[in-house]
Amino acid sequence: MPAAIETHDLTRRFGERIAVDRISMCVPERSIYGFLGRNGAGKTTTIRLLLGLLKADAGTARIAGIDIATHRRHAAGKVGALLEAHGVYPHLSGRENLDLCRRLLGLPVTEIDRVLDLTDMAAHGRRRVSDYSLGMRQRLGLARAMLGAPPVLILDEPTNGLDPEGIADMRGFLRELPARSGATVLLSSHLLGEIEQIATHVGIVSQGRLVLEGALSELKAGLANEVSIGTDIPEHAASVARQHGFVIEQAEDSLIARFNPDHDTRSATAALNRVLCAAGIHVHALVPRQRTLETLYRRATQISASTTIS
Repeated sequence: MPAAIETHDLTRRFGERIAVDRISMCVPERSIYGFLGRNGAGKTTTIRLLLGLLKADAGTARIAGIDIATHRRHAAGKVGALLEAHGVYPHLSGRENLDLCRRLLGLPVTEIDRVLDLTDMAAHGRRRVSDYSLGMRQRLGLARAMLGAPPVLILDEPTNGLDPEGIADMRGFLRELPARSGATVLLSSHLLGEIEQIATHVGIVSQGRLVLEGALSELKAGLANEVSIGTDIPEHAASVARQHGFVIEQAEDSLIARFNPDHDTRSATAALNRVLCAAGIHVHALVPRQRTLETLYRRATQISASTTIS
């Protein structure tokens, strides 16, 4: 599948600190790419590099096949952005705000109706923005980002500050956005549960490096099967299980047994239970754990941290 966004060894320093460290990422066309990482991991700097707001110290970046460094203005026309701090004129209507932007971009007036329809804001276009809810303001920002029908949209925390109903509404809208607009969506967020329900692909950044990337369904399928074990003597149970070759991780209130995804988890769980019971350990719970984006994120960032420390 062709790449809508592609970088190779993209690097940016601020003094002695490396904020983006040789990131090579590939965002497939018409995908929803969840771009994840803790505060300070390098997400925002990477986004600014992709938008041409910062210049890379090394490496390359392409938007819709166009090199940002050598054809910055051309590349800028291929991407629309909704950043966390996006400005609007509250005393103007939604249509008037969009009209100012479309004039700057040299676009026909018909673009206003097109993007208002795409964002389900046509009925509110003539209202003053000061009367908008936060969710409506976010949709107006999305409408502005889609002026000119850019093939790539970069959205930074589009659900930030929304109430639960607003988050659910935005979730449904974003999930349908590539089909409705034809655009590829790079979605930066810290809400793993929301990204899991929206994204087709993910990229996880830790300490400036891209530590995991791929189709979300494939990455989750590659996770080990896990079972949570409830017992009153977890330390002893973990020791006994490890002596019999089981992979055990101690969590806060339970033990986690990890099995190879190719193995029969039910048979392996039964075997583990027999081992623990034979050792006189009372097991009061054996609960399969779902393969989740949170597990992927935790594993990827833990591996990155341990590799850096060593």
